[in-house]
Amino acid sequence: MSTNVTILIASIQNASTQLNRYFSIVIFIFGVVGNVLNCIVLFQQKLRTNSCAFLLLISSISSLISILSGLTTRMLSGYAVDLTNTIDWLCELRAFVLFASRTVASWLLAFASADRWLSSSINHVYRRKSSLTNSYRSTCIVIAFSALLYAQVFYCYKANLLTTPLKCYGRTTVCRITTDLSYAIITIIVPIIGMITFGLKTVSNVRNSYRRVMVGPATDTAVETMRAVTGSQLGWKRSDFHLLVMLLVQIVLYSFFTLPQAVQKIYSTFTEEQIKPALQSAVENLIFNLLLLLTYFSSAMPFYINILCGGKIFRRTFVDVVKRLCKT
Repeated sequence: MSTNVTILIASIQNASTQLNRYFSIVIFIFGVVGNVLNCIVLFQQKLRTNSCAFLLLISSISSLISILSGLTTRMLSGYAVDLTNTIDWLCELRAFVLFASRTVASWLLAFASADRWLSSSINHVYRRKSSLTNSYRSTCIVIAFSALLYAQVFYCYKANLLTTPLKCYGRTTVCRITTDLSYAIITIIVPIIGMITFGLKTVSNVRNSYRRVMVGPATDTAVETMRAVTGSQLGWKRSDFHLLVMLLVQIVLYSFFTLPQAVQKIYSTFTEEQIKPALQSAVENLIFNLLLLLTYFSSAMPFYINILCGGKIFRRTFVDVVKRLCKT
């Protein structure tokens, strides 16, 4: 191997280390602060009684758990002091908590999108399904499903591995394929499809409702119908509309920051047995670390999206919380 290639490989490996060391810290600080504030705001009485806001609250708690369980070890790995790389039970526990919490966060976003679709429907039967009770049920089902889905990591994951992207990784090819495809398809791709599908359906419902109000014939019966429609769909509380905007923006950015890692997981799964040059391995490892950190960025951003897109309701609630904290 030429000297230039050796130097290039060393530079790429150093870039990966610096990413884990410094970029992780930035995301960790913004993510922990943002998710804690998001949980506090969404827990306030005027928001937590909304079925969609409750799902966003639990999703934010799950995102906070994924940041604490995942990014802490990422930062430590930049200084070569990550105990999950050397202790099996810590490796297994960290992988289980990380994967399960991410699955909960992504699926609850999908359920929140479905809740907005139900609540915007012109069919009163669908609208009644948008309720806190159903949000509680959805949350329990998602948590149980996520725990069962990744229970296999307690068998599959092992520390001190040398030929895998991380030292704490699946111990066999079958384990790696199972975990990687479960993560790529069930944790990322399927929920995103659900988010986008229900998000588009919600927008369509809102547009159709406006069209019914604006275009209908001006008879007395039609006027009463328009008022009824306006009161039920278009007459959402203002917080409902802002929750929809917050959710749609979050879905777009979540998809942007997580789908690349799903593609990378599928690629690495099907090229695992290939013998790769050292330079290619170094480049792929750098890409792996970058895309992995971007997924943490998606977990860190909800509060900042809500502040920018949540309208006066979210911002006023946040200001009220800050004022109460300052008084105490």
